[in-house]
Amino acid sequence: MRIFRIPALVRRLVPQGQWRMPVGAGEKTLYLTFDDGPIPDETPFVLEQLAGVGARGTFFCVGDNVARHPEVAQQVLAAGHRLGNHTHHHLNSWKTPPADYLADIARCQQTLDALEPTAAETRPLLRPPYGRITHPLARTLAVTHQLIMWDVLTYDFDATFAPEQCLRAAVRYSRPGAIVVFHDSLKASRNLRFVLPRYLQHFAEQGYQFRSL
Repeated sequence: MRIFRIPALVRRLVPQGQWRMPVGAGEKTLYLTFDDGPIPDETPFVLEQLAGVGARGTFFCVGDNVARHPEVAQQVLAAGHRLGNHTHHHLNSWKTPPADYLADIARCQQTLDALEPTAAETRPLLRPPYGRITHPLARTLAVTHQLIMWDVLTYDFDATFAPEQCLRAAVRYSRPGAIVVFHDSLKASRNLRFVLPRYLQHFAEQGYQFRSL
């Protein structure tokens, strides 16, 4: 079963997380996020689509990918988007010793800070892979990081999910202030390349703005 919008009960399990951004009455703003990059081809494709509607997004990067493709990460920054921490090796905190998990986050952050030294002056963004974070880790990390979860998961990574269905679900469940998850990864490529341009066009025509976190 696919859960596109995170239920309130689940949100309460991680109260330190930012699940949706506050918006004023009548404000039309969406916060698009892209997980698991940066990689050649897919990340530049996302950047091109965002530029077409003047959108800003947030890219939650796997540190190992940043180390392999620093030039792609620099393209993200040069286009005015924001980078966030997605651990160095895309670790699942439910299956990783806490000390190892924290060390992996620190390694990713060092990689990101080397690309953008001024970013070290602000509280970094962190999204736990798979959205899985233990209560002790959430409490610990919330002291030093902004823990970013999501309001809408598009399931673009799901190979059994037809692109047209993915688009309909992404549009249906998005709402003002939503933090929406896409993936700039090879696994998501088929759905991402179909859905993202159409999703952006739909909401741009509705008068929405797309901002980074």
